[in-house]
Amino acid sequence: MNIKQYLDSTYLKTASQAGLSEAENNIVVKNAIEEAIAEGFKLIMIRPEHVSLAKKMILKASSPLLVGTVIDFPEGKSDLESKIKEANEAIENGADDLDFVCNYEAFKNGEIALVKNEVLIGTQIGLAHNKTVKWIIETAALTDKEIIQLSALIKNVVISNFKEENYASVFVKSSTGFFKTENDLPNGATVPVIIIMLENASPLPVKAAGGVRSYEDAIEMIRLGVKRIGTSAAKAIVNGENTTNQY
Repeated sequence: MNIKQYLDSTYLKTASQAGLSEAENNIVVKNAIEEAIAEGFKLIMIRPEHVSLAKKMILKASSPLLVGTVIDFPEGKSDLESKIKEANEAIENGADDLDFVCNYEAFKNGEIALVKNEVLIGTQIGLAHNKTVKWIIETAALTDKEIIQLSALIKNVVISNFKEENYASVFVKSSTGFFKTENDLPNGATVPVIIIMLENASPLPVKAAGGVRSYEDAIEMIRLGVKRIGTSAAKAIVNGENTTNQY
């Protein structure tokens, strides 16, 4: 098993979130991209404003590294027009993977038609440009029943509107890594949550993100059946080190 090909090495903090200046944060982003190239990870996951830089660096290095970015991050509350605009800009800048934050608050409020339409249009845009699409459902904000229902909703939209050959390119993803839980409870990829997602998203693949902090954690997720792991500690995981990173 090449665990590196499951890892989406991730850096999504703004300068203010990281407590850095813009220049300092840009250096962190560049270092993250360089590390992902050097380590041979599957993908580097960064904010939209850094996608063009990553593509230039990857091209210069003749690397197969993919570039992913987040859409409507981290709350997913924007209207569909805003999400479409952000997705199209990411595509123009060279993103390979589009990780949309699903409007999980609308889902919790019973606005099912809105969420279905968002999933349909966002997925159409990504697949039309041969991109991988991931829908972040923010499991820490949901009950187990809601995780079941939202995973199934995404699956059913995809099955009803796209060909079977496309299923492998549309993921259900556990977490942004930015959701604040009470008492510092896990905010993403716990084993029980991932099992629920795998059972209810299939045949769509699942990405485990938020809380995978060790090599053992990553292997357990892969054995459960996840196809991608999002982590800000990809190198530490590969080296067998434990990390306290939340994502």
